[in-house]
Amino acid sequence: MEFNIHLQILLYVFAIAVVIGAVANKTNFCTMGAVSDWTNMGDKGRLRAWLFAMTVALVGLLAMEAGGIVTLPADTFPPYRTANFSWLRYVLGGFLFGIGMTLGSGCGNKTFVRIGGGNLKSLVLLIFFAAPAAYWMLWGEIGGQGFYTLFFDSWIQPATINLQNLGIQSQELGAIVGGLLGMKDAANLHLAVGGIIAVLMLVYIFKSSDYRGSFDNILGGGVIGLAVVAGWWITGGPLGKEWLDWAQLEPDMPSRVAIQSYTFISPMGDTARYVLSPKNLLLVNFGVLALAGVIIGSFLYAVLARKFRIEWFVNFKDFLAHAIGGVLMGTGGVLSMGCTIGQGVTGISTLALGSILTFAFIVFGSALTMKVQYYMLDEKGFACALHHGLADMKLMSKPKAA
Repeated sequence: MEFNIHLQILLYVFAIAVVIGAVANKTNFCTMGAVSDWTNMGDKGRLRAWLFAMTVALVGLLAMEAGGIVTLPADTFPPYRTANFSWLRYVLGGFLFGIGMTLGSGCGNKTFVRIGGGNLKSLVLLIFFAAPAAYWMLWGEIGGQGFYTLFFDSWIQPATINLQNLGIQSQELGAIVGGLLGMKDAANLHLAVGGIIAVLMLVYIFKSSDYRGSFDNILGGGVIGLAVVAGWWITGGPLGKEWLDWAQLEPDMPSRVAIQSYTFISPMGDTARYVLSPKNLLLVNFGVLALAGVIIGSFLYAVLARKFRIEWFVNFKDFLAHAIGGVLMGTGGVLSMGCTIGQGVTGISTLALGSILTFAFIVFGSALTMKVQYYMLDEKGFACALHHGLADMKLMSKPKAA
């Protein structure tokens, strides 16, 4: 087999990412916007679009698994269905990412979409803060020791639960239910659990007449979901199997040759790694092309629709918020092994418990940050704003009136 199969895979990945970028720009598909609309206005339209993306991705992967087209091993990238349930990574990483995407005005995918639309604030966030943070979490070393290992592994690893010690083969929901019931083969249970969840999600999504009447929300969620399905098929289907077999025979294996689909935080770190060694084309991988494709797709749409607008920071406070947000997104996204798309859509399509946990804490971190920002407008201080925010979310009693 020739190197052409690797180029073919990357070309498909790039082309689909261009579509993601264009459609996300056109439909204003935004996971942070979904949380904001829900938290501040009670509008769940974009939240349903996000849930629709999850459902489409879930149904697509279930269908391919049922048909024997794709079989996800435990070592997908990232390892969604691993039996090592590192709950602290999902909780802390998701929470930090949720805070970061709110401060930075969008998640990883939205950052690329905004860059393509002319937003220089998002470009600064990516180049100087989010990508370097992701790079250090993935590839950084201090004194020959990995940055993540040095600062995180020593206290996160002890909290990790090996589910196999409990008779559970992986953190996929069907495997968990099967393990608890003492079933040795949970393959059919996986399909049953996934099918039930998909039906319940579709009922919830489309029971809203407002959502049913929103072409953009249906289009945005549908395209993102189908893109994730395509990613699984490209890397895990017949062509993907040839790609994996070819890579195993290569003395210099290209980066990230594994069954995977779209995620947008590790690509930041991988892109930074490639930029530091631009002559090493083996570092150009799925994520690097996905990142570039979304930016270019968004740019093409913005230009053709005459919506390309240069945006810059309003003031230093705006810059500082984006800087902190970028660092938290890069750090939290790698820590949780995914972002609002990587865990919130791609991961959930695998029915991994960690993905569901990450999604929940991304939403929680983002919503709480919005609440705190709102109450900070009264200039009563962070502690008071946090108390009010938690009270609004029914996690604390309301503070007594002064």
